[in-house]
Amino acid sequence: MRKTTAKSCLGLLVAGFMAFTLAACGTVHKAGPGAGVSASARSTVAELRQENGVEPLKADAALEKAALQQAGYMARSGEMEHTTRLGRDFVSRMKQDKIHGLRAENIAYGAFDTSKVLDVWMHSPPHRKNMLDARIRRFGLAYVSDGNGRRYWAMVMAD
Repeated sequence: MRKTTAKSCLGLLVAGFMAFTLAACGTVHKAGPGAGVSASARSTVAELRQENGVEPLKADAALEKAALQQAGYMARSGEMEHTTRLGRDFVSRMKQDKIHGLRAENIAYGAFDTSKVLDVWMHSPPHRKNMLDARIRRFGLAYVSDGNGRRYWAMVMAD
């Protein structure tokens, strides 16, 4: 077990507005179960895009795998970051996974279910922009539990 740092204790909570809150301060336990949920979220994501005049996204197994890997890393480290402790940022992770072209990633942390995390992202301008970018055609969505009822979420999108 490893203690989280003060930096990792600052999480972003979005509920119609952005506010900072202390979260996950304490001992990080081994990451619990996770799941790729792209297929079950496909209709919700399609509806969000159609309401905004954008074609639906297709669930993609390679993007879901990349999302699950990032969610697992965050749950194990107790940090909500796009860059791993090994210094692998989003771009280098995508290159390693052979995901090329236009790419984007949304991450989140909290006791969210699928519909709630999508709602949180839709109320955050940069996350919303990623989800509604008409050039984006595919997505993968996944979470891993930290073992304390909270989930680390990642959504990877590509053209």
